[in-house]
Amino acid sequence: MTDKSLQQAAVDDALKVERQDYFGPWPKTFIAVAALWSLYQLWIASPLPYSLGWGIFVDLPARGIHLAFGLFLCFLLFPTKFEEAQPGRSWMSLVLAGIAAASALYVYFGYDGIVLRAGILLNVDFLGLSIPIEVLISAIGMALLLEATRRGVGLPLVIVCGVFMVYALFGPYMPDIISHRGVSVSRLVGYNWLTSEAIFGIPIAVSLSYVFLFVLFGAFMDTAGAGKFFLDLSFAAVGKYRGGPAKAAILASGMTGMISGSSIANTVTTGAFTIPVMKKTGFPADKAGAIEVSASINGQLMPPIMGASAFIIAEFIGISYYDVIVHAMIPAFIAYLSLFYISHLESLKLGLVGLPKADLPAMAKTMKEGAYFLIPIGMLVYLLLVKRWSPGSAVFWSIMMMAGIIIIQQIILARQHRLSPLKGIRSGAIIVFYSLVAGAKSMTSVTAAVGAAGIIVGIVSSTGLNNAMLGIVEALSQGNIYILLGLVAVVSIILGMGLPTTANYIVVASLMAGVMVELGNASGLVLPLIAVHLYVFYFGLMADATPPVCLAAFAASAISGADPMKTGVQSFKYAIRTAILPIVFIFNPELLLVGVESIWHGILVFVVSLIAIFAFSSLTLQWMFVRLKLIEALLLIFVVVSLFRPDFVLDRFSPAFSDAPLEQVLAGDTPISADQKVRLYVSRETEYGDRYKLFTATAGEASDNVLQAVGLSISPEEDGRFSVTDIAFNGAAEKLGITWGDYVTAVGLEQSGRMPKEIIYIFGLLAYAAVIVMQRRRLKNNEQLSVRA
Repeated sequence: MTDKSLQQAAVDDALKVERQDYFGPWPKTFIAVAALWSLYQLWIASPLPYSLGWGIFVDLPARGIHLAFGLFLCFLLFPTKFEEAQPGRSWMSLVLAGIAAASALYVYFGYDGIVLRAGILLNVDFLGLSIPIEVLISAIGMALLLEATRRGVGLPLVIVCGVFMVYALFGPYMPDIISHRGVSVSRLVGYNWLTSEAIFGIPIAVSLSYVFLFVLFGAFMDTAGAGKFFLDLSFAAVGKYRGGPAKAAILASGMTGMISGSSIANTVTTGAFTIPVMKKTGFPADKAGAIEVSASINGQLMPPIMGASAFIIAEFIGISYYDVIVHAMIPAFIAYLSLFYISHLESLKLGLVGLPKADLPAMAKTMKEGAYFLIPIGMLVYLLLVKRWSPGSAVFWSIMMMAGIIIIQQIILARQHRLSPLKGIRSGAIIVFYSLVAGAKSMTSVTAAVGAAGIIVGIVSSTGLNNAMLGIVEALSQGNIYILLGLVAVVSIILGMGLPTTANYIVVASLMAGVMVELGNASGLVLPLIAVHLYVFYFGLMADATPPVCLAAFAASAISGADPMKTGVQSFKYAIRTAILPIVFIFNPELLLVGVESIWHGILVFVVSLIAIFAFSSLTLQWMFVRLKLIEALLLIFVVVSLFRPDFVLDRFSPAFSDAPLEQVLAGDTPISADQKVRLYVSRETEYGDRYKLFTATAGEASDNVLQAVGLSISPEEDGRFSVTDIAFNGAAEKLGITWGDYVTAVGLEQSGRMPKEIIYIFGLLAYAAVIVMQRRRLKNNEQLSVRA
């Protein structure tokens, strides 16, 4: 082999991206701009601008440049069908790309004027005419943003944005419960395009600061071959066990999910290898695809990316990114471990065994060839969790580390082919360059979707729709927290069928998060914001596995050859254990480590939650060691409830609060201690009917009169109700928000001497042990019968 062919072999071995990858009808332009976008993102994430005092991009101008890149590339990457049929017409998309980018760049070049005019839109006099230049720029920008979204994401998100814009313009003519004063066209487009509250608000800011960099990090890993390494590592680790290919698919999807953040991308990448192997070892096609879908969906739950929503959750709530991933850790891990358990149960039902050792990659060889992929991931985790660096800084240095590793890898590869180090550096630079392009390519549709979602955020904030939603949802749910949670889940799933995970989360969280907190408090539940936002996020993910529009299942069926609907139904059956988790942590926030003050308490929560999710998985499959009997299923239901909701079980025979008769309360014959809690059930008349709220307060001082202790006076009325007639200044009742004219319908006093809820864990574990004993006894009997036969 000649030196030239050796060099080419080294370069070809190094490149993990396909040279013929589709970059649209203008590939060179796309590649150049995509690489420039990635370099821009790395520049603003690096310390260089502040060290040099040059090239500092912040706030609205930086977001404008970010969106300009995204829109430009989106138009080039997704031409219309007309242009695909007539390639000579593809210049139309190039022109639209330029106009869209220019519209977004206006907020960079015109930033000073936008700030000085403080919301007054610029008009320019031309030939005696006053031209509303900023209205035109904003309208064109919004129209092209929606067109880019249609091309890159699909029509559903555009339709949703259109509905919200119609609401903004015609709000005064809507029913009273959702009406508002109305927004003019100039106000609508100006507010959305020229402020940092809508399109260029939190979603784009997070995309700029964090999401792009994490996607770019994933592109570096993938281009360098990390996906194959994780897949080989997974097969080497678990391939020999019962149902090994399924377990390998789950493990591989979990590891790649940490860096890809897309369930569909996970499905088509790892599934291309794992689904055929699962079928080969005995899994039916629909179950093989469904396991990959479920694993890929759970990949978006895994830190550090969490489908790119972790960063937006942190910004919406106002907590650190570190806190988000700490809270989300236990649900993510138990969801994944339970999927391993499901694959094991399916293997037992089908009588499958693991793969022969000869067909598996050797663990030592796999680690030797790809252990360097773990270095940047380990560095990222260390900087995020130990050093507590910001996500942007942490992932920036991890990307730099990965780029250095790629080049060193290629130098070593060149030496193995007896080439000079310079040729290794050249092939490494090619991989780095294509990684920059791949990262930007992955972000094109994401940026358009996030920008379009910003339109909805802007309309919600400018019209007060979030307040109107409170009345609507309250009227629909009638104050019932279970109906409310069901409504939010259904909305999240329906929108998630047409929206990317990130955009779906932004839309639903903007509309429903505050409503959930408000109505949850009215039902006596103190809902932590992190629980509410993760609830929305989890059910948005469920859309990928929920028929009839289950895109990840469709992708898996294309690989497995199974019926898409059958795969979707099976995927939903496997993924239902993921849907149960948000319902649990809404009522038991300890699953999110809220209220957990010691490491031992946290370990206890993790262990009992893991057992509970295993029990729930057995219930959904009706299998443990053998098929479940009715008594075993009933015991497992008790296990699930007692381990996930011990307080619920305890309340059945030892309520936390006991109701006091209102006549007794009014007579002042209800003594209360200083640290005792009291619940006040209050109704309030509104134009939409009575609203019911539950307030909980601590007395603060011992008293013979519970109402006096909380600073409240009530009087009976002719209709038998008790109205609030006086509120003590700065008392507990005033601080809670109780007002004159409210009606107290009931009063509850906290029970003293109540046993700790953890006692219920013992009964749940005993029930689980009883099921195991019964199952193993039946398994042994079945084996003896088989031997006799």
